[in-house]
Amino acid sequence: MCQVDEEYGGLLERAELPSVCRKCVKCRESRAAVVIRAGDAYCRDCFKEYFTHKFRAMLGKNRIIFPGEKVLLAVSGGPSSCSMLNQVQQGLSLQAQKKLRFNPGVVYIDEGGAVGRSLEDRQKTVAELQAVFKATGFPFHIVPLEQVLHLPRSVLVPVPSPPAPPASTYKAAVDHFIQTDTSRVVTSEMHADLSLKHVQDSDTHSLQRLLDSAKTLTAKEDLLHTLRQHVLVHTARSEGYSKVMTAESCTRLAVTLITRISQGRGAHLSEDTGFSDPRYGDIITVRPMRDYSAKEIAFYNHMFHVPSVFIPGLDTKTPDKASIQRLTERFVTNLQVDFPSTVSTIYRSVWNHSVHTCARAVTRSHMTLCGAQIHHSCSLWLFICNALLLTRCIYGCSLFDIAAVA
Repeated sequence: MCQVDEEYGGLLERAELPSVCRKCVKCRESRAAVVIRAGDAYCRDCFKEYFTHKFRAMLGKNRIIFPGEKVLLAVSGGPSSCSMLNQVQQGLSLQAQKKLRFNPGVVYIDEGGAVGRSLEDRQKTVAELQAVFKATGFPFHIVPLEQVLHLPRSVLVPVPSPPAPPASTYKAAVDHFIQTDTSRVVTSEMHADLSLKHVQDSDTHSLQRLLDSAKTLTAKEDLLHTLRQHVLVHTARSEGYSKVMTAESCTRLAVTLITRISQGRGAHLSEDTGFSDPRYGDIITVRPMRDYSAKEIAFYNHMFHVPSVFIPGLDTKTPDKASIQRLTERFVTNLQVDFPSTVSTIYRSVWNHSVHTCARAVTRSHMTLCGAQIHHSCSLWLFICNALLLTRCIYGCSLFDIAAVA
């Protein structure tokens, strides 16, 4: 199995790097401005069309978001979430040929209290994001993570989801939406502007003590992710949203796949990395950016001036072996440099396996904190054994050696 630090002694022939002086592979006329993969060189206009079409196609082929539904966009300020916000804004503009048919709202979860940021730095970040949100014209909500300490216990109880409607229902909903709401446009008028409320110092200290109770950075990142999900679900329910749209890229999901397997949570890969996550029942999480690589998103944001805000997190300036998540990310990104198909291979091969395994499992209950399904099936033990073997093949060591890092 190939490894990042392995010496090949010049045995492998390095492919000739494509030049941007060549013609666009799509229009065959304009000079290529970006090379996203070997042999895939696009001009500026064709790259924008390719990027936009991929986003629309991801939403269109899954048919989970019905016309007129309220969808909450979870924006963290990073490149991927800001790119997702830009795609939704363009899809609802007057210039869009095929407009999106849902009603978006934006939410930002301020996690500054969890990472020890001062109140002044948090307010500065909120001000920068408010300028980005106001430019879209969408209603937005800014919620401090400290609110998780005051959430009702009902957040931990999954609400039974309604039965899946047939395909004819979606087509009928689209036809009805077109006939009754053809003049609908999105204006720059603000419908809601919920600024960052005053945060009590006692709540911030309680949140920090809660995270400090986790002894490793791996556990802290998992706990922070769970708390963030609880705030998102509560905000969506209280504001009347039925879907939550997050912006995990294919690169991020590939890292998540190996991380979950390393932690012994491979049975929940379909929920953690799939397009839709119905674990909360009435609130469904969708991931429309899951087919984009981090490289594609970075190129698009740079070429079309999509603003983003850097916000430090728990793993900022930490060494590679600080956590399982950090080690896995470093391993995947380093391997991706010399083997460009690493991310797609990891993602698609393990994803197909998880879908077939979880489809055979029988669901009876849910975990209290994360809301993931508990599967009771004989095939689950086979999946766990395969996960251990896959971890050994990828990392060159056993699962217990990896766990020792955390």
